[in-house]
Amino acid sequence: MKPEEIRALIKLVEESDINELEVSRWWKKVKIRKKVSNTNLQDKPNMIPKKINSERNEFSEEMIKEKTIQEEDKSFEVKSPMVGTFYRAPAPDAKPYIKEGNFVRKGQVLCIIEAMKLMNEIEAERDGTVLKIVPQNAQPVEYNQTLFIMSEE
Repeated sequence: MKPEEIRALIKLVEESDINELEVSRWWKKVKIRKKVSNTNLQDKPNMIPKKINSERNEFSEEMIKEKTIQEEDKSFEVKSPMVGTFYRAPAPDAKPYIKEGNFVRKGQVLCIIEAMKLMNEIEAERDGTVLKIVPQNAQPVEYNQTLFIMSEE
């Protein structure tokens, strides 16, 4: 990195609320840390820990609720293993592989993702019922994007 780029990063850290910044470019890393003064913490000893604790408590309660909901409905997501174009059927005039509400078996073809002119069949990794088909037919999808929401039987 050039010295003026590093200076700009230092200025960014100084003027913002962040305490640390790490940037990697061309196999080189720059790590900038802001010095935290102990006088600020001593002036307000109760303020910072309460804020951190309350944020952690809210987050943990939210995680517990989400986990409970997932355990109750036993739903799971089928995600895209690659970037490409999502197709519900093997051909434009053919019937879709699956529809919402269908029960599918492990190994059954769910859809096709076209990547670099290759048609890749995406198969079910386990048995389940299709609750929702997320992308539209012929829509581009990203790696790890949710394709289907399914529930276990």
